[in-house]
Order: sequence, then structure tokens, then C-alpha cells
Amino acid sequence: MSTPEAHVTAERRLCGLVNGLARRIADHVRDHAAELDLTAPQATALRELSGPMTMRELAERMACEPSNATFVIDKLEGRGLLERRPHPTDRRAKQLVLTGEGTALRERLMETLARESPLAGLTPAEQDALHGLLDKALSHG
Repeated sequence: MSTPEAHVTAERRLCGLVNGLARRIADHVRDHAAELDLTAPQATALRELSGPMTMRELAERMACEPSNATFVIDKLEGRGLLERRPHPTDRRAKQLVLTGEGTALRERLMETLARESPLAGLTPAEQDALHGLLDKALSHG
């Protein structure tokens, strides 16, 4: 039978594991971003730019405020890696679109991040299961 204390201890241990994994992933992104002359936030933005999207969509994917994403996007745009284009259906919005150079760098980044990933020890099925469990936990609260 599970006691409240046992439940709290199990939850504390699980939180420690999730935080540890998040730190390892952040360190991994930072270290590999540097290989490509990118900051960790720039690498995160490139990783998340899987297609044209608005600044708000990107900020949500990056888990940051739009103003922080704007700073990162300004730097990437200055390097010629992406462009702001008029949104096809919303006159008030701009879409972020990778340039050819940005697409090539994103591909290199994705290959680089796949090397020695903290999640590489999990099979695709295990990664799917972990994704489902984390998604369930996040949607519960």
C-alpha cells in the first residue's frame, strides 16, 4: 500500500530525474550549438523552425516570451539565416522563413544534435512512451 510519504518521495525522485534530463539536454544543445557558432537560444530557434511560422508560434515552441524570441530572430536574420515575410492570411503578422543558408545550417544542427543525444539510449518506442507520459503529465495541470 502506498503511503503519502512514499508518494511524495517518488514524486521528488521523478522531479529530480526530469530536471536532470532537462539540464543534460540544455548542456547538449549549448555545447553542440557552439560548434556551429550559435548560441543555445539560436540553436533552439533553428531546431524549432521546422517550417514557416509566426514569432508567437516560435516563442511558444521555444518556451519563452515573444520579446526574447525577437532578440534571437534579429540575430539570425542579421546572419542571413532567415527572413520575415508577410503572413499569407494575416496582414498583421509576419512569418519567419529560413533562407537556403538557414536551411543548410538547420540540417547540420539537427545532425549535430543527434550525436550523443541524452535520449539516444532510448529506442524509438521508448522515446514515444516517454513523450506520451510527459505530455500527459503536462496536460494534467
